Amino acid sequence: MTWLNAPASITQVTHLQRMWLYVLGILVLIFLISPTLIVIPMSFSGTQNLEFPPRELSLRWYENFFFSKEWMAAAWTSFVVAILTTVAGTVVGTAAAYGIWAGSPRWRSFLLGLLALPLAVPIILIAVGSLFVFARLGLVNTTLGLTAVHTALALPIVVILVTAGLASYDPNQEQAARSLGATRARAFFTVTLPQIKASVLSATLFSFFTSFDEVVVAMFISNGPASTLNRRMFNALRDEVDPTIAAISTCLVGVTVLLIVLSQVFKAPTVVR
Repeated sequence: MTWLNAPASITQVTHLQRMWLYVLGILVLIFLISPTLIVIPMSFSGTQNLEFPPRELSLRWYENFFFSKEWMAAAWTSFVVAILTTVAGTVVGTAAAYGIWAGSPRWRSFLLGLLALPLAVPIILIAVGSLFVFARLGLVNTTLGLTAVHTALALPIVVILVTAGLASYDPNQEQAARSLGATRARAFFTVTLPQIKASVLSATLFSFFTSFDEVVVAMFISNGPASTLNRRMFNALRDEVDPTIAAISTCLVGVTVLLIVLSQVFKAPTVVR
């Protein structure tokens, strides 16, 4: 086939010479995706236990999820906290990234390292520390407390992504807007933000996933009616193997795929001039 001998990059390496890399990539994808592909058919099993492949098909576990007040309350808590975290993390993280980028290069590395500390500290230590602090402040088992911790966890990711977008942006365009009378805020929203919106959109998406998939902190500071969906799923797996978990996992996979697809649909196309 002619495409195998065609250059795959500017180094003139052909697709045939890169075939080992393609095969390795496919094997890694299969390894990562296989557990998900197994969980999805298991969620349609009609038996009381998890089994693959299912001997009979049924929607009983989806009904058990969507018609359960406890599961729906936990799902609602997770969505509310994730949305609040997304808004807070994206706004604060974007502002912090812009401040670091527009400030003195002398302090840039230090400030980026300081904001990235939540990525270096083990999540269990953050959870324990949050429990002791929030117990004194009365924020345990509250939406505000959980949102605050999740925002702190999402903040480094937002700063890194937005900073990467700002690094490829020409600051002379914003300076030109300010020289024409625009304030710094107006120049940012009208000139800078539209050109880095792909990075901001990615940061928004990762903020949502950071909160929605988090379980360790939730195990410490959320309980009872304030429990998140992940915490309730963990408790269900600890007490008994409930096939409802497979149905919930399938729904979460669907939400994740939908958000990724929407982010690609609404991402502005790159214009080469």
